[in-house]
Amino acid sequence: MILVMDVGNTNIKTGIYENDKLIDSWRLSSKPSHTSDEYGVLISNWFFHKGYKLSEVKGVIISSVIPSLNFTLEHMCKYYIGVKPLIVGPGVKTGLNIRYDDPKEVGSDRIVNCVAAYNIYGGPCIVIDFGTATTFNVVSEKGEFLGGCITAGLTMSRDGLVNNAANLPNVEIKKTKGVINKTTITNMQGGLIYGFVGVVEYIVHKMKKELNREDAIVVSTGGFSQLISSETSVIDHVDRTLTLEGLRMIYSLN
Repeated sequence: MILVMDVGNTNIKTGIYENDKLIDSWRLSSKPSHTSDEYGVLISNWFFHKGYKLSEVKGVIISSVIPSLNFTLEHMCKYYIGVKPLIVGPGVKTGLNIRYDDPKEVGSDRIVNCVAAYNIYGGPCIVIDFGTATTFNVVSEKGEFLGGCITAGLTMSRDGLVNNAANLPNVEIKKTKGVINKTTITNMQGGLIYGFVGVVEYIVHKMKKELNREDAIVVSTGGFSQLISSETSVIDHVDRTLTLEGLRMIYSLN
């Protein structure tokens, strides 16, 4: 059994694999204030609740965008699981050629997503991760990570509106019937969703044009992937387990 952990800015997406098959997954909050013991108890309780045994875990791989949590989780793995985790970073085999000015700058989550998308769907591909931030990543037909761009995520965009405009309320992120709305709440919701769809369509269009490949496959993942993809035809595949699959693949390579 292999434990995979994707540490994002908001959540830690966690999964367990048996014989390359994802058999279960869940989320934990990403809290740098948590100790290794607190995470250890959370993991142990979840395994117990689901009827799994921590003693069956033979390996752990972690991708993290919160460096301050790496030591905490590494210590947790050693103490509660009895294994030293593989942490995705420089020196770890990914199977991709990182064509970036400084490869060390690339978030490991972006690389992990691209590994999975390229191996599952082929290349060239554009990989969009709708997380706290939204990342757009490009992989060539030859398996080269070419870079991409980063913009604010939907939650971050909403919070920016709420925190900087005194008369705007906090709203649930959900679709409205259209873009001509008649309340402040639906005006905000429509602007957030359909404005974001416009951003996605424009960036995908520009990326395909710069690649000179209109046939580039577009794969999305992350919390809002299904919501956004339901309003646009530029996304070919929605894969909510993309990051977990990428972690499994990288673990196998190493």
